[in-house]
Amino acid sequence: MSIKVPGTAGQFQILENHASIVSSLDAGQVEIATAKGEHSFYNQESGTIETANEAGKKLVFDITGGFVEALKNDISLLVRGIKTI
Repeated sequence: MSIKVPGTAGQFQILENHASIVSSLDAGQVEIATAKGEHSFYNQESGTIETANEAGKKLVFDITGGFVEALKNDISLLVRGIKTI
């Protein structure tokens, strides 16, 4: 698993077993990739959190800002202005 985010002090990457961190995010691009391709996402139409499994899939989207938290291999994003690429 890895995630690249546009931190306010510059882009950084969070890998598996990363130390706990909370950071603010600037406008930019977020890239999410998992080894097995499994990822959870919020389905705006149904209002539920869903899980998809697509091996080799990389999720890329633009944001206008927000926050990221990494804690015990769980990563949470709170972002605004999402545009899927």
